[in-house]
Amino acid sequence: MMQTDVKAGHLNNTGFMLLGRTRLKALSTVGSATAGTLDIFDTTTAPVTTATYARSGTTVTVTSTAHGLVTGDVRGFAFASVSGVSATNGNYTITKTGANTFTLTDINSGTIAASTAMSYSTLWVISYDVGATDVFGNIVLIPGEGVLIQNGIYMIMTNITSANIYYG
Repeated sequence: MMQTDVKAGHLNNTGFMLLGRTRLKALSTVGSATAGTLDIFDTTTAPVTTATYARSGTTVTVTSTAHGLVTGDVRGFAFASVSGVSATNGNYTITKTGANTFTLTDINSGTIAASTAMSYSTLWVISYDVGATDVFGNIVLIPGEGVLIQNGIYMIMTNITSANIYYG
């Protein structure tokens, strides 16, 4: 049976696509002359985008001024890459190590220098990479019933000209 109540949303820059519970069914992007990334979070507040991180083995140390988190909090993370390497995007339980720092255990291992950019929020949903000069309307279909969004969809667009989502 075909679903007939699918809606669409469009953004030309970083921001909220919608607030409230829904199912993310598909997304499409238009890139720019530079490789880009679309990071999608399930949240009602804009993600923190001023944090940095480093990774040693599986331990990721995040620096975020006055983060306000406590040990046991779960947050969603999207990590920028350095020379093609990054920590693994996903949802992790954190351990508070200071007023401006906390750690998490990555599911993969590696070494990444300090001061690498990252974003975090309530829950991470998906990250999608777009190659340089990939200026076509690429569509990514999400199988099954889609991804359940509890709070709302916030999209961080880095070198992305526009993005659409299809939900319902």
